[in-house]
Amino acid sequence: MIDLKSLNYLHGFNNEHETEALEGALPIGQFNPQKCAYGLYAEQFSSTAFTAPRSENRRTWMYRIRPSIAMGDFEPIEKGLIRTAPIDEVACPPNVMRWDAQPIPEKPTDFIDGLITVAANGDAKTQVGIGIHVYCANKGMEDRFFYSADGELLFVPQEGELIAYTELGILHVKPGEILVIPRGMKFKIDPVDGPIRGYISENYGAPYHLPERGPVGANGYTNQRDFQYPVAWFEDRDEECIVVAKFCGELYQAKQDHSPLDVVAWVGNSAPYKYDLSRFNVINTVSYDHPDPSIFTVLTSPSDTHGVANIDFVIFPPRWMVAENTFRPPWYHRNIMSEFMGLIEGVYDAKEKGFEPGGMSLHNCMTPHGPEADVFEKASNADLKPQRYENTLAFMFESRYVIAPTEYALRSPTRQKDYLGCWGTLEKHFNGKM
Repeated sequence: MIDLKSLNYLHGFNNEHETEALEGALPIGQFNPQKCAYGLYAEQFSSTAFTAPRSENRRTWMYRIRPSIAMGDFEPIEKGLIRTAPIDEVACPPNVMRWDAQPIPEKPTDFIDGLITVAANGDAKTQVGIGIHVYCANKGMEDRFFYSADGELLFVPQEGELIAYTELGILHVKPGEILVIPRGMKFKIDPVDGPIRGYISENYGAPYHLPERGPVGANGYTNQRDFQYPVAWFEDRDEECIVVAKFCGELYQAKQDHSPLDVVAWVGNSAPYKYDLSRFNVINTVSYDHPDPSIFTVLTSPSDTHGVANIDFVIFPPRWMVAENTFRPPWYHRNIMSEFMGLIEGVYDAKEKGFEPGGMSLHNCMTPHGPEADVFEKASNADLKPQRYENTLAFMFESRYVIAPTEYALRSPTRQKDYLGCWGTLEKHFNGKM
């Protein structure tokens, strides 16, 4: 086990980082010298097109013991409950849906075997849309490594700490933090102490970037300085390893006679990173009305329509509520966007019963939703003093495309068939008088 206290990180979102595990491993003044130091190979890793604008271009130069092509052929393997858009195994109903937390497996299960797809939209082959998964694991991946050629992976841990061993270094991630691994980056996930569970968005579209602040100005929301990237770390291990690839919705594996984590140095801006959600600087109303949830956007993946996201990652963290003469929870609404929510800890203010940590809900395009009946009555009659929301952390994957649940999700025993009941006691208050 790696000494977690010894881990160091680089800072800054989408910065051009450079780091080396051996002094002098990084070439100076060029990326691809005729001969690299220490007998290393130069390899470029690009997660955007070569010709993407400079501000959007993402690539990293790796200096590694062997190039990635030093491997065997890929062979197909069973994909279990992993699915990829488009979801066509079952029709997508417009109903509101909610699920209890996925149970932790009893038998030994690593990250790959414990990955379950809940929903997806778009089409991975055309690089549009998202996949939404849950992971549950109670053992490390040992000599198995994974990458997704279909999309960028955003982890939202809910239970248990994990270590992500990636080609570019090591990241230790806890509940309350997120982890993003670029499309195509190899890694393995190990629990730190006990089982792990969480959510993943697999972003088929444009890589995540920071949302614009607009009139908010230069500060607030997510700040570049708070994103943490790994320093170079490598394994020089000549033992059989297995690389599992998710490609066009299928799983394949290839054997190789060495560890793929053999990058001695790297320079670039396409790299895994983590972010502590408690560092999000919440912007909220200090007068009246409940602002749109877009004020809580941490990361966004744009679509081809300006101002409309392929996916927004939004959080509902601890914060002050001070709005005057206002119904403070989320209002009743119908959206052009589709919303998938999860709860990391505590209680979500619009759903005080039945939405447990590790649970999930899905409210699709133009399907009505909002606070449960008891929350409506309490909020409508509350004494509106400044109120601090504590011990809560919920999140939302919001997308312009309808989010289709998988057959497993629709038939899962964790699905709450009585979800509509939380609105069942809404009363008629209309009396025709002011």
